[in-house]
Amino acid sequence: MDFLPTTKEELIKLKIDRPDIIIVTGDTYIDSPFIGAAVIGRYLRSKGFTVAIIAQPDINGPDDITRLGEPNLFWGVTGGSIDSMVANYTPMKKFRNSDDLTPGGVNNKRPDRAVIAYTNLIRRFFKNTRPIVLGGIEASLRRVTHYDFWSDSLRRSVLFDSKADLLVYGMGENAVLEIAWKIKEGRDDYKYLRGVCYISKTPAAGYIELPSHEQCVSDKLKFIEMFDIFYKNNDPITAKGLFEKTGDRYLIHNPPAPVLTSEELDEIYELDFTRKVHPYYKKMGAVAASNTIDFSITTHRGCYGECNFCAIAVHQGRTVVSRGADSIIREAQKITRMDNFKGYITDAGGATANMYAIECEKKIKSGACKDKRCLYPKACRSLEISHKKQIELLKKLGKIEGVKKVFVASGIRYDMVLSDEKYCEEYIDEIARHHVSGQLKLAPEHTVSAVVELMGKPSIDCLAAFRQKFETASKKAGKNQFLTYYLIAAHPGCTDKDMLNMKKFVSKELKINPEQVQIFTPTPSTYSSLMYYTEINPFTKREIFVEKGDGAKLRQKKIITG
Repeated sequence: MDFLPTTKEELIKLKIDRPDIIIVTGDTYIDSPFIGAAVIGRYLRSKGFTVAIIAQPDINGPDDITRLGEPNLFWGVTGGSIDSMVANYTPMKKFRNSDDLTPGGVNNKRPDRAVIAYTNLIRRFFKNTRPIVLGGIEASLRRVTHYDFWSDSLRRSVLFDSKADLLVYGMGENAVLEIAWKIKEGRDDYKYLRGVCYISKTPAAGYIELPSHEQCVSDKLKFIEMFDIFYKNNDPITAKGLFEKTGDRYLIHNPPAPVLTSEELDEIYELDFTRKVHPYYKKMGAVAASNTIDFSITTHRGCYGECNFCAIAVHQGRTVVSRGADSIIREAQKITRMDNFKGYITDAGGATANMYAIECEKKIKSGACKDKRCLYPKACRSLEISHKKQIELLKKLGKIEGVKKVFVASGIRYDMVLSDEKYCEEYIDEIARHHVSGQLKLAPEHTVSAVVELMGKPSIDCLAAFRQKFETASKKAGKNQFLTYYLIAAHPGCTDKDMLNMKKFVSKELKINPEQVQIFTPTPSTYSSLMYYTEINPFTKREIFVEKGDGAKLRQKKIITG
């Protein structure tokens, strides 16, 4: 196994004069299936293209960005695994000193608004260069007019500000592959591909017109209307193309690319990743993220939870696609052969661990419902929830030679577990007995019904029921284990009184003094961010209270943490 090249010496060794594609990323280069630049790079290489990576280039000079020359086909630009503004600033807008995806752990290499910074860097030193294609979560969530918390303003699509040629949104393996083939064949129709956004002087025929950027800026209800249309046209089966006027030009938003099949997902995750930091970057210092992702396995993609503060539905999609059990087993066996593997698979899951092998047949055939959600306010009857295949998979993983324990560290939807009448008890027993290291993390986020509703989370009633079952299962297994809870302060609609009521609930019902409390951060392209900016409930159009003062946000957090 070898790495994708990142130095001139590697290109010479591989007899590559000019790479077909050069990927520029805000993360250091970990050759891992958890790092988007590595996934796209490996996938393109498996299809016959030569790919190189430049990670965290210095934006103040030419040395990094020019060291590999210019690509034959296109540049790929991503901010990395996290939106650069989220990575660089706390909810109180204070600069973060540490970065788990930077060698040495010091946050000194990821620029603010990374996709803009990197595109400008390329254009500064390569005039009239090959097309620049944006991708990754930062580009994906900023592809239309969006609220930007750090400037407290509505920003236009990042395509306009970056002056890139194209934007690939969502999980873009196949869209990027098609772009590569078309450019290689000398075709210029790649901008019409699904899963792609581009800028045009004219609107797209047959597409839905969104309220313009200028209308969104001047009228909060127009912004709500724009986002609602945008959100409801994210399903690959039902979505229509969109266009949004910005100044005298138009953002053209093609319909989403089809979700990958299970077989395609297996192919991608079984590519020959080294699962290590490239030596060029490793010599700069340890990379903390490696401790989490080196021995973790992605079992599925997508999430139908649709929490209003979460952007996964807009980026990964609302359809869960699960890998085949045999493919997952083969990946686990590869991990056991790594020289630093100690017997512990640190996670087997996805955005939500227990959505593996569970999806609505109606959604797969006809697309996601536009008038209701899979799990809110409670699980839809069309979603046949069964944890049987998850239990079987976890047992198989645990029996692999060299594996001592398989942890489930991804979040668990406890409401889904309780909805599984047949396998609820068995799943909780399996988790409690074999897949927890002292504590299991849950994310109720809040306990006051009015706030929970604005979050799009399940009723808090099922939390106590799950807690009782987990404690019983742990006791039965002879283990002293407990639950920890992620909670959010200062979410739109949340008052000091709501935090006081949550404090009473967690003290009385959960018997804890919580430490995992974070202040709400409005991230691009979520309904909660829409609420934060407009101070309106987008579903009822009624005004809501939104705490925006830094001191008051801290006070809400301190109410519950003491």
